[in-house]
Amino acid sequence: MNKLVEWLREARHAVVFTGAGMSTESGLPDFRSALTGIWRGKDPTQLASTHALRHNREGFAAFYRMRIEGLLACRPHAGHAILAEWERRGRIRGIITQNVDGFHQQAGSRNVAELHGTLGTLRCLACERTYLAARYLQPDGTVCDCGGFLRPAVVLFGEALPEAALAKASEWTEQADLFLVLGSSLVVSPANWFPQQAKAAGARLVIVNREPTPLDDLADLVIDDASIGTVLKMVEEELSGH
Repeated sequence: MNKLVEWLREARHAVVFTGAGMSTESGLPDFRSALTGIWRGKDPTQLASTHALRHNREGFAAFYRMRIEGLLACRPHAGHAILAEWERRGRIRGIITQNVDGFHQQAGSRNVAELHGTLGTLRCLACERTYLAARYLQPDGTVCDCGGFLRPAVVLFGEALPEAALAKASEWTEQADLFLVLGSSLVVSPANWFPQQAKAAGARLVIVNREPTPLDDLADLVIDDASIGTVLKMVEEELSGH
C-alpha cells in the first residue's frame, strides 16, 4: 500500500482502469451472477446481443429491464467519490471503465472512457432520440414517442466498441506513468490490452483485484487482500495526511 501512495504522489499522468469489482462493491450484481432465478441456465450472449435485438426483442427487453432495475437500486460507493476527488486534484488523468453503470460520473468524475457504453441511457433505433433508463420500467417502456424500439446504449455482443472511447483510452494509456487496475479480471479483450499497452510504454502497473488475473506477473504491485473501497480509503488517508 505504501508503494501505491508513493507512486501516486510521483505520478504526472496516472490512469485508472475499472471493472466489475468496482461496481459489485456498490451492491450491483456482475453480469454473470445477475443471472439467477428465472435467468438461471440462460446465456447472456444470446440475450444481450445484436441477434436478440433483431429476433428476440421480448427476451432482450426483459433482460435489460432486470439489469436496469438492479442499477437504479444502487449508488456509487466511497471509492467512486475518492477517484472523482483525485481527478479534481489532478492526481489522475482519467478513468477507463468496462462498467456501464455510470457510477463514476454520478460520483463526480468527468474524464471517463466507457468502453462498453452506458446502461443509464436508452436510444431509439428509428430516430436516435435518447431517454433515461428508467423509462424501460414503464408500461410500453421499450417504445419511443416516434414508435421506434428503444435499446440501452450499451455495447451488445456482435457490436464493436465505441471508437471515441477507445481513442481516448488509448491516448491516456500511451501517456500513463502509473496505470491502476481496480476490480477487473483482465480476461476480456480488447479491454485488457490497455494495462499491457501501459506497461509496454513504461508505466508502473498496479492491480487491485480479489482474484488472480492473467497480468499479475506483469504488474509492479498486486493487492488482493482488501476491497477496492478499503484500499482507496487507506491511500487517500495517506495522501491527505490524515
